[in-house]
This record gives sequence, C-alpha cells and structure tokens, in this order.
Amino acid sequence: MKQEENSRKKEVSLGIFERYLTLWIAVCIVAGLLVGRFLPQFGQFMDSLKFGQLSIPIGILLFFMMYPTVVGIRFGDIKKAAKRPKPLLATLVANWLIAPPLMTLFANLMLFDPLHKAGVILLGLSPCTAMVMWWMFLAKGDMAQGLINTAINALLMLFLYAPLAALYLGVSSIPVPWDLIAISVFVFIALPVASGAISRKLIIDKRGEEWFTNSYIPTVGKVSIIALLTTLVVLFSFEGEIILNNPLLVAYLAAPNLLHYATMITLTYLLGYFAGWAYETAIDTTIIGSSSHFEVAIAVATTLYGIGSGAALATVIGPLMEVPLMLSVVKLGLHTRKYFPRKKH
Repeated sequence: MKQEENSRKKEVSLGIFERYLTLWIAVCIVAGLLVGRFLPQFGQFMDSLKFGQLSIPIGILLFFMMYPTVVGIRFGDIKKAAKRPKPLLATLVANWLIAPPLMTLFANLMLFDPLHKAGVILLGLSPCTAMVMWWMFLAKGDMAQGLINTAINALLMLFLYAPLAALYLGVSSIPVPWDLIAISVFVFIALPVASGAISRKLIIDKRGEEWFTNSYIPTVGKVSIIALLTTLVVLFSFEGEIILNNPLLVAYLAAPNLLHYATMITLTYLLGYFAGWAYETAIDTTIIGSSSHFEVAIAVATTLYGIGSGAALATVIGPLMEVPLMLSVVKLGLHTRKYFPRKKH
C-alpha cells in the first residue's frame, strides 16, 4: 500500500514538472540571451572550450541528455525495430531527398544575401544526431526505432553531406569536418548506448529490475532535464549579444528555417498517420525528419566562408529556433497520439 502511494506521488510530481517544462525552457533561453548580452565573456569562454571542432561543454551536457534516453532501451526492442524498415526508409527520404531541395527553395525565395542562403542550406542538409533523442524521449516515442534511425543518419552523413552540399551550394568541393562527425557519432550515440547497456545490466543484476525502473530511471531522468536546461543557457549565451542587438536580422534568417520545419513536420506526421503507424513510430519520424545537426553546419560554414560570415551567422540562428519548435512538436504529439493506432508489443 505504501509503495503504491509513493508511486502515485512520483507520478503527480512528474506531471507537475511536465506541465511547466515550457516555462523552465523559456526562462533558460532568456537567461542565456541575457548572459550573452551583458556578460559576453562567458559565452566566448564556453565557446572556446573545444575538442577538435566539438564544444566540450555542449558535448558533456548532450551526453547527459542522451544517456537517460537510451539506458531504458532493451536489446530485444532494437531487434524488433530493425525488422520494421519502413520508418527508417521514410526518415532517410525525408532527410536526404526532401529536406535539402526544400530548404534550398525556401532560402532562395526568402533571402537575398548569397552567404545567408548558403548557411541556411547547410542546415537543411544536416539531420540531427544528438538532441533529437531527447525530444523523442520527451514525446514518448519508440526509442529503439529512434536510435536505429539516428545512427543510420549519422553514418550516412559521412557519405552524403559533402556531395549534396556541393550540389546545392554550387561549389566544386566541400570541406567535410570528418573529425567532428566522428566525435559526434562517438559522444552522442556510441558512448551513451554502450554506457546505457552496461549500466543497465549491472544495475538490474545488483538491485533488480523494479528498483531500476522505479528509482534509477526517474533519477537519471531528472539529470537529463537539468542537462537540457543548462544546455539552453550555454547555447543561447553564445549568440545572445547578436540576437538581442539584431532582432530583425534574426527574424529574417529564421523565416526560411521556420517554414522548412513546419513543412517537414506536417509531411512526416501526416505520413505516419495515413500509413497507419503507431504514434511512437510516427513521432520518431517527424522529429528526426525535421531537425538539424547545427554543429556540422556551423563547422562547414565557418571553414568555407569564415567565422564572421553571413553563412556562419545563419547556421547559428537556425538551431536557436529549433528548440521551441521541437518542444511544440512534442506537445503536438502528446495531444494527438490518441488518434493513432496502439503500438504492437
């Protein structure tokens, strides 16, 4: 009886937090912008801490966001997800065949500066392989399917990013940040998955599955939330001064990104609905198919056009719009999942 009461208290506490998650995210975004505006040295210092081209603070924080999303995944679930190729195929089509020409179209229609266009196009070419897992976790998606889709996308970036960027930018060659992609795959996929699988087995063997599910998972879930909120403060502090000093420029560069996100979200979510997929599968496809890997886009834009170029600025502004958008997708999914078929176990 006492155990049921404690479980109920945990559910109520979680519900209260989820209800105000949007507020906490908004507060952290504003805090990051203010820090970047009035204490730019903080953002500059954090941005200077890099291993290769990967931000060390962001890398550490994203790891602590990723780990809780994969530690609960069973190996059997991954094997089942691997037998469903259609969601993976839909994700690959969305990310590599639809998103690049669509973003190129919107960039050419809505922007005038060639460098701004280039930065926006680079964002459209880079599917997310990091924070995307956290959004799927928050939206209660199929984490095993999401892990497979994300991992395949990460590997395909090694082969498709450069030729597609050259094609849509109209340049002869693209300097691919191999080290950044490799480090990203290791830090955001391989390391969390390996840590999750090992710690899951050790903890269950020692404390039992009930303790793992009822005590450990909620605890690391709180860690992931703290990591997310801290990530937002750090991320927005990088460009807080530019954003607050040039709001019209930010809105101008955000316009094609917003239209691109809205179009991809609509296409992928409706695909899942009309294909008769379970909600968990549909929301995975939508989140992966509409997000971007901003670290790679920023690295390529900086190498090609320079750190202070309009292209580099456009790649920085884009992902800042993605956070509230992905949160909106999460809320949309949770409010409409009742219209999808139930997941088959």
